[in-house]
Amino acid sequence: MRDEFRDLSDFYASRGGRVAARLLRRRIGMIWPDLTRQRVLGLGHTQPFLSLWQRQATLCIAGEGRPVSQPALLASCSCVLREDSLPFPDLSFDRVLLSHALETSLNAPRLLRNVWRVLKDDGRLLIVMPNRRGIWAHLERTPFGQGAPATRRQIDRLLAGQLFRIERTEGALWLPPADLRPLLRMGDLVERTGARLAPQLPGVLLIEAVKDVYGVVPAGKPVRRRVMVPAG
Repeated sequence: MRDEFRDLSDFYASRGGRVAARLLRRRIGMIWPDLTRQRVLGLGHTQPFLSLWQRQATLCIAGEGRPVSQPALLASCSCVLREDSLPFPDLSFDRVLLSHALETSLNAPRLLRNVWRVLKDDGRLLIVMPNRRGIWAHLERTPFGQGAPATRRQIDRLLAGQLFRIERTEGALWLPPADLRPLLRMGDLVERTGARLAPQLPGVLLIEAVKDVYGVVPAGKPVRRRVMVPAG
C-alpha cells in the first residue's frame, strides 16, 4: 500500500500529473466552490485537491485507505485508515471526497457504508472515478488505470445500494495521458473541446451524491386487517 501511494505521489509530481491535477482541481472547485466552516474528509489520495478548502474548512483531513489487516495510524490532519472501519463518530463530516479510493477498494459497498455513517444527514459525497469508457482507465501507467473503473450507471447502482442519491455528474480529463509538452499546454482547450464533442468519454467521472436518509426506514403501506364481528 505504501508503494501505491508513492506511485501516486510520483505521478502528481510529474509534468503530466501536475496538469491532470490542475484540470481536476478546477472541476472539483466548480462543484464545491466554498466549504467555509465545513468539516471535510478526503479518502484515497486527495492531497492534490484538499488544498482547495484548507483555508475555508473548520477541519480538513486526508486519509489514506489500508487493507483491513493493517492497523490505523492517526495524526492531526493526515491519517492512515482501515477502509472498513473509519475511526470517526457518526455524523462527523459535512463533505467526503473519494479519489483513487472506490476503484481500488477491497470492499466498495463497505467503504461507502462507512462514509454514509460519518457523513452528516445533509452531508455530500464527491467521487473522483476513472470512466470505463475513457482512455485513462485503459492505460496502467497512470493511477487512473488501476483498479476497477466504472460507468455512471454502475456507480449509480452502487451508490443506491448504500443509500446515496446522485445529485450531479461531471467529467474531466479529456486530455490524453501523454507527457508531451505541446499537448499539455493545450490542456484547457482540449478539455473544452472534449466536453462539447465527446461528453460521454471523459477520462474521469466526478459524481456528487447525498445521503438518502429517508431510504433507511421504508414508508410501507397501511396494513388492512379483517375483523370478525359476532352475529347479533
